[in-house]
Amino acid sequence: MTTSVSISTTPDKFTRAHAPGKIILSGEHSVVYGAPALCVAITQYTEVWFEPVLRSNGLRTVFEHISQGQFYPLDLLKGFAKELDHRFDQFNAGELPVQKILQRPDDLVIYTMASLLQNLPVPGRSTSHKLPVPGLICSRSDLPLGAGMGSSAAAIAATFLLYEQLLSHSQTLDERFERVRFCERLQHGNGGAIDAATVVFGGINRAEAGTVSHPNLPEDHNLWQGDGWYWVLHGTPQSSTGECVASVRQKHAKDQSLWDAFEACTETFQTQLETNADPTETIKENHRLLQRIGVVPTATARFIDAVEHQGGAAKICGAGSIRGDHGGIILVKMSSKETMKELMQTYPNHHWKPLKIAQTGAAIGAAPSDTMAPAGGGI
Repeated sequence: MTTSVSISTTPDKFTRAHAPGKIILSGEHSVVYGAPALCVAITQYTEVWFEPVLRSNGLRTVFEHISQGQFYPLDLLKGFAKELDHRFDQFNAGELPVQKILQRPDDLVIYTMASLLQNLPVPGRSTSHKLPVPGLICSRSDLPLGAGMGSSAAAIAATFLLYEQLLSHSQTLDERFERVRFCERLQHGNGGAIDAATVVFGGINRAEAGTVSHPNLPEDHNLWQGDGWYWVLHGTPQSSTGECVASVRQKHAKDQSLWDAFEACTETFQTQLETNADPTETIKENHRLLQRIGVVPTATARFIDAVEHQGGAAKICGAGSIRGDHGGIILVKMSSKETMKELMQTYPNHHWKPLKIAQTGAAIGAAPSDTMAPAGGGI
């Protein structure tokens, strides 16, 4: 490819990009066995921006609340990307655990940028230099890490948008989707469609056998406004997504009746969403199935029992955990705002907010200013 590009140093709003997080409504784990999964983009964002520092000879990461920063020399970026590809190959061969592919959170964003730029000539210290100009890659996020809200996919998607803008090299949504899938394999051991589709396309998505479609959610559905739907962070799981998936595979991979039950649950949930029917009982059934495969910690199950006791329904919204007390993000359906507030007053250490769907995916510019704040005590 011989496209000529240049780095833009236009006003700040053009050197930022953001992407939403995600919540799985139904189908986590079962999607691995061919069943559909429903996922929504939410109005919680990761934002990424670039600040040129032309006297430097590399890129330094500045990721708020994530790391202390890391320096990446320009001359070594190609080799760095190849090394991560090699580690992924070792993981596929059973020689390396999934959590050892990346050494630090910063690596994923730098790999993302390098994967986009590897075939694009970018001005540097010589006319033949094919690496980006030096500077700071900065990020801030209101998505908790490792809790099932798509923080890694959001960072990848925002980074792609940022460098597409800086390089005047726009991609289609489908191209962006495939690139996010490719890069995210380093985080979770596979490039699943769920997270990539949601952070790129926004709205509500259905993933099944690697393909993505978009259910027809009514315009007046409460999920668009965050009315009666909530997410609660029940701590960060002690086990990774890869570990949970491997554990479930070992115990239940051949139980086709189980995966059929998950699929029926997801199909019913989608129909209820599209017809604005009450999905409370379906959410409860989904929770029971997730308990059956062993990914709902005891403490998380007690919280969900408390929600049900108040007339609501709840379930974990990600891989869950196979050890410890924390299950990550929990979806809560509770009709009464006052009841939800009263319930959460008994859990002062749990962050929570109304679950409101983000209608669009990754985009150029700063994240909506009213959303970029740490999750706290609800509404």
